[in-house]
Amino acid sequence: MRAFVIVDMQNDFMPGGALGVPQADQLIPIINRLIPQFSLVVATQDWHPSNHVSFAANHQGKKTGERIRVEGEEQILWPVHCVRNTEGAALVEGLQKSQIACAFFKGTDEMIDSYSAFFDNAHLKSTGLGEYLKTHGVDEVVIAGVATDYCVLYSVLDALQLGFRVVVVTDACLAINVEPDDDKRAFAAMQAKGAKLLLSSQV
Repeated sequence: MRAFVIVDMQNDFMPGGALGVPQADQLIPIINRLIPQFSLVVATQDWHPSNHVSFAANHQGKKTGERIRVEGEEQILWPVHCVRNTEGAALVEGLQKSQIACAFFKGTDEMIDSYSAFFDNAHLKSTGLGEYLKTHGVDEVVIAGVATDYCVLYSVLDALQLGFRVVVVTDACLAINVEPDDDKRAFAAMQAKGAKLLLSSQV
């Protein structure tokens, strides 16, 4: 069975949002066209406490984009974004939410970031998504959303590690591109690990 995993299509990741991904709002109609093809659709949401370790504002003298180490893990510092129970953390307007069976929250622990839909960055805690999919008989996940070079990338790698077949819908993903061509490197890394890259018209 296939499931559609929609990654972080939240207001703060849309253009004009706190951590806006350029043109991310243009993914909404592509994702909406894909949703009816699946009997199981789930979404992920960044769901940070306001004192989250990834926020540059919580580190005196540090700026967005700087890198620090937290308990041995490298941490990129981001603007304050997707604070739980705020409008910025809500799923974006226009997304066909009625067919989303369940949402899985990540980045909920103040001391560790969680790019992946499945685990935090140190793989200490599960979001519950992997277990949920397996109890529903899912063996293949189709993934779309933002950002290609962070949350989509790590979600794909973890899904493969968990034994799922993975399809990435390349025209339904967009990147932050902190460094030029981060998106191309991310797609190449996914493919190298066994993910299949398809356009939405091929799904």
